[in-house]
Amino acid sequence: MIQGNISGIRQSVLTQMETMLKIECGRDEFLPPALIEAMAAFTGYLGREISVYITRAGSILDITVGDSSTVSLPGIHSRRSLTRLCGVRCIHTHPGGDSTLSSVDLQSLRTLRLDSMCAIGVTAEGHATTVSAAFLDEPGQSGEYGLLLTKPYPVTQIPQENLILTISEADRRIAGALPPEQHEKERAFLIGVAEHENTPSLLELQRLAETAGAQVVARFSQNRPKIDPGTYIGTGKAREIALLAQSADIDIIIMDDELTGAQVRNLEEIFGCRVVDRTALILDIFAQRASTREGKLQVELAQMQYQLPRLTGLGAVLSRLGGGIGTRGPGETKLEVDRRRIRRRIVDIGRELEEVRRQRLLHREQRERKAVPVVALVGYTNAGKSTILNLLTDAGVLSEDKLFATLDPVTRRITLPGGMDCLLVDTVGFISKLPHELVTAFRATLEEVLHADLLCVVQDVADENFAEQQEVVLSVLSDLGAGDKPLLHVYNKCDLVPELTVDKDNTILISAKTGQGVDEMLAAIRDRLRTGFEIVEFTVPYTRGDVVSFLHKYGTVQSETYTDEGTVLSVLMDAPSADRAAKMLNP
Repeated sequence: MIQGNISGIRQSVLTQMETMLKIECGRDEFLPPALIEAMAAFTGYLGREISVYITRAGSILDITVGDSSTVSLPGIHSRRSLTRLCGVRCIHTHPGGDSTLSSVDLQSLRTLRLDSMCAIGVTAEGHATTVSAAFLDEPGQSGEYGLLLTKPYPVTQIPQENLILTISEADRRIAGALPPEQHEKERAFLIGVAEHENTPSLLELQRLAETAGAQVVARFSQNRPKIDPGTYIGTGKAREIALLAQSADIDIIIMDDELTGAQVRNLEEIFGCRVVDRTALILDIFAQRASTREGKLQVELAQMQYQLPRLTGLGAVLSRLGGGIGTRGPGETKLEVDRRRIRRRIVDIGRELEEVRRQRLLHREQRERKAVPVVALVGYTNAGKSTILNLLTDAGVLSEDKLFATLDPVTRRITLPGGMDCLLVDTVGFISKLPHELVTAFRATLEEVLHADLLCVVQDVADENFAEQQEVVLSVLSDLGAGDKPLLHVYNKCDLVPELTVDKDNTILISAKTGQGVDEMLAAIRDRLRTGFEIVEFTVPYTRGDVVSFLHKYGTVQSETYTDEGTVLSVLMDAPSADRAAKMLNP
């Protein structure tokens, strides 16, 4: 539909002008020649300025007609975010043949924070002469955005890819120029296929979005029997939401399920703003939280595995490049180069993580030789695992009321009642719809769960979705191959649910905040670890240093005293090792 000053224009001409909406614009194409030709022809015929809005995806959003000297520049597509441009560039014509941008053009560029303002000079005969463009630069001392102006380019010599690259550079400069305290939170709209907008999954998605740093403006759910393969929620509903998102000045729309690359592209064209899915959101949180070299590698691997099948282009057809009949041509496409680069990086990261895995294996074998039992704290994210570790060991691990505060496993030694030592491991939290890419990338970390002697399943009993979270945790443990591990259920935050009653045989009620139930938890861990381990006392003559070395190597020495008869060692070890030590002393 053509907007603006269309009075006096025949309907047949308006219908012809609407064909410009169908002109294709590649992602690396700033201004298609076909669009230049059409805009110039209609400007020459009508004697009026014409403006067109183009998204970064190449979609033409809007065509507006003005008068002979100006054209209105509606801001309906503007995304008011201090951290980035609006994602739309404005192309308009200048009757008279001069493409020089006016002060009104430049002020509109600043006010709407457009990706670019571009003018096409058009002669009275409807021929395009030159093209001029302007881009925003970082703010000066006055706080007003600076400007980068291009020289007028002949319409046959427009540097298409360079101008697209300039948009990306301008976006980075604006974001980098603002002090952190001046950055506004992105305004997010959450969408899911569910019975209502207060379902546990959507509420959890809101917590994820807030953890990532977004401001959730609204939630929306659609109750439908199955996901729409093209747009997730259906084209009609997506167009309704696009109007709501525009009126609420939304910067980003977050979907509650994993989307295909085609679904993301289709939705971004309809919404006119960025669209991310639940998996991309979780990966973004992990990227923010990763602090160690291992954590950063695992997050990067997960991101690469997520991005690879979502690269846009001709798909498998381009993967035939590489030599042979039917594969030769002008060279590799950018898409194929990107795919090859990502695959190579995935292989490189895999090698580095395999080295980390070997190092963990060596440490694990050393612990097993010394018979040090391992207890892993597992559970839903934000259930209180890190708080419990800090309470028991003074580990100083980051403990926040946010999702995925812990990414890297932290191991600390604790002494249980009766003098028995064990290693306590804090692990990354689980979540519903856990992305497959994360499970694969964090294999080295999650192996700590597979090799633990006891799993303490920490759960937040004060959470209204406690039962659903318990099912998710047990399901993920089963998927990891740890479903048959000995479990001790630790119900945290019991001080908030004083009337709760549980099965005392396999469940402990604690409060990591007040310390309630901690002694009972430690005693329960000790009782379960004693299966297969025992504390044995040996009196070793001073001439049998080999036996002392054996006990230190294959057991955990609890105490060591010296008497006239020899060294008396109290050692925690498994039964087979204890029998070997006894036979060494009494062959």
